[in-house]
Amino acid sequence: MKTKFIYFAQLLGFIILFYVLSLASIGGLIFPFAFSMLFALAWANQKVWILSPAYIIGTICANPSLETAICSLVTVFVLVLPYFIHVLCKKAMKKWELFLCLLVSQTATITFQVINLVNPILIVVNIATALLFCYVAITFFEPLLLRGTAFKFSNFEIVCAGILLVAFASGLNNFNFYNFSFLKLFAPFIILTFNYIVSARTGILVASLMALGSLIASNNPVYFVPLILWALFAGIFSTKHRIFSIVGVVVAELICGFYFKTYYSYGIVESLPVLIACILFFALPAKWYQEVGALFTSSSQNLAVKNLINRNREILHRRLDNLSEVFFEMNSVFKRLIKSEMSPEQVKEMLYNEIKSTICKNCPDEKHCHRTFCNDTKKVFEEMITIALEKGRITILDLPSYLASRCGKGNMLISEINTLTSQYRNYSQLVGNVDTSKLLISDQLSGVAGLMKDLASEVEPVLTFDNNKEAKLIDELAFNNIACTDAVVYDKDARVMIASLIVRDEDVEKTKLQAVVSKVCGNKMAIFESYPSSRAGLTTVNLKTAPRFDCIFGIALQNKSGSSQSGDCHSIERLDGDKFMFAICDGMGSGEQAREKAETAIGLVENFYKAGFDNEIILSSVNKLLNLEKDEMFSTIDICVVDLKSGIADFVKMGATSSFVRKEDGCEILESGALPIGVLQDAKPLVKKIVLSERDFIVISSDGVNDAFGSDKDYRDFLLTIKTTNPQEYAETIIEKALANNNGYAVDDMTCVVVKIF
Repeated sequence: MKTKFIYFAQLLGFIILFYVLSLASIGGLIFPFAFSMLFALAWANQKVWILSPAYIIGTICANPSLETAICSLVTVFVLVLPYFIHVLCKKAMKKWELFLCLLVSQTATITFQVINLVNPILIVVNIATALLFCYVAITFFEPLLLRGTAFKFSNFEIVCAGILLVAFASGLNNFNFYNFSFLKLFAPFIILTFNYIVSARTGILVASLMALGSLIASNNPVYFVPLILWALFAGIFSTKHRIFSIVGVVVAELICGFYFKTYYSYGIVESLPVLIACILFFALPAKWYQEVGALFTSSSQNLAVKNLINRNREILHRRLDNLSEVFFEMNSVFKRLIKSEMSPEQVKEMLYNEIKSTICKNCPDEKHCHRTFCNDTKKVFEEMITIALEKGRITILDLPSYLASRCGKGNMLISEINTLTSQYRNYSQLVGNVDTSKLLISDQLSGVAGLMKDLASEVEPVLTFDNNKEAKLIDELAFNNIACTDAVVYDKDARVMIASLIVRDEDVEKTKLQAVVSKVCGNKMAIFESYPSSRAGLTTVNLKTAPRFDCIFGIALQNKSGSSQSGDCHSIERLDGDKFMFAICDGMGSGEQAREKAETAIGLVENFYKAGFDNEIILSSVNKLLNLEKDEMFSTIDICVVDLKSGIADFVKMGATSSFVRKEDGCEILESGALPIGVLQDAKPLVKKIVLSERDFIVISSDGVNDAFGSDKDYRDFLLTIKTTNPQEYAETIIEKALANNNGYAVDDMTCVVVKIF
């Protein structure tokens, strides 16, 4: 029942609209408004099956005749037929198709005009005005009906609203019931509303527009003075209490009617519309005016929200800063928990005392060996302990002749030394793993603390919102047929500006979007993310200052001959802050086991980088994690992180082969360094920075490629001969040459990544 009532209310509203616009004219000769409004509302997703009967009823009521009925039916038919064809084909109608249908819909009207000998110039002017009015109506209604009343109008949309008001006032000028003027019913209410929700100046402007509509409809200024006086008196008496503005309008109406005698006749019926309008204005709740006012108020009304954002950023900064201090303190605690390892002398002393207390304790020669020949006995024992620790165990052959000739417990001694040294090695490994784990946790705590510190610094600056750019953006986008319901523009830092827009889903892919935002913001802007808005049909698009550089890349791979699976892994990731990470991990050997090791290492590195950790913590942590496995399977890591804003590349290597930066005037070699990852717990990566230029090529490859060239110099000389500017062809050319150097045989897995900077 509620739905039926809504549909009936829409039908009735559209009938009144088309009735009034059918009466609207320019000089009583040109009637372009009703049918162009029909097409505009259809474009703005209003239900055609409601619009069509409303248009037919409204136009026939305004001018009852067979000619009007025929013209109305033809107009509706030309709208409905292509509309349902597009619905069946599931294809959206283009705007030019809509305007073409509008022209075709007037064939019956033009035919009757020609038969009635209407001036051809008037026919052409009527069609041209209709096209223009249709565009104006689309510009106003499309974003309004899409986004609702939750967002303010842009300046361009306000201009379009003014033109629509002129047309509507033109129709109301001719809408009278005996001496009851519907223009006098509508105009005071609108003037009072704008005077109340916006300003007195806006009320005067609205009155002037309606006066203009009345003037062009009849070429008679009868309503011009009353409309202006209503607005002036409403503004003079304007306060937060609406009753005073109402009194001002009533006084102005009485002055016009009784003192100036502005109207042809004046009495109770003539003054009744103004009184009804004033009562209606007073009766509506203040909440309704607040919602309508949001459509016209400036973006400064969002000041409270923007201040709240900055306040929340300040609170977040403090909390992150405090949390970072907590993690720094936890890092210090974990480092203090790490036990220092015993020296070799302390280990030998401990094991010597243990052997003496077990094997020699009840021996009759104990005093003779450990008192008379104390130093000699201790030296012999420590030598055997040293051999056991180094070799893993001792045998009868390791028992010195000096001790064998004097000790009757030689076999027991050998067995005890082997047992104790084995137990110590297991214990030492366990303690070492525990300490490594503690050190790993300590590194992670330090990394998390550093991340929080960076995040705290990032949210510390107060965001400066640019209200002028926001308003201009909405206007410029509307002018380019992009409906933007809201815009926020602010400087993230000295180099980066952010623009966040809410636009229609179909506008996201328009090339004009980035061009308009770049023009308004004064620098090149690029989309970095978009996601559905909370309102159906709208998408939030975030743009920021485009980085100074960009890059494209190519990858070429070749498994070791005879191997079904490569031991090399590679990763290419876009990181926050306009950075790209390119990495190659080469597992020891080839095949599945080597690949698993490489995938583990590259996966850890990739996730650490995406989380925002720095180079040293990343590789130190990954190295410690892999070192805990003790499986003697190592991997080399070759990483290049390119900062597209600054044009600086960080090369990070652990056991990896040399990389190359091919420039226009030569080729720079970045030599390999550091041990592979997982070999030593405290291995440090080799890190080097290179300043990049436009048209530079970065080449990183696994040892299967580098070894095929024999030396870095030969590899570099070959790179200088490559002429292609396509990074994919560049990488493939390198692999082809590496294979050719080995007669088409891949001695090891080959991976090559080439990055072009532009």
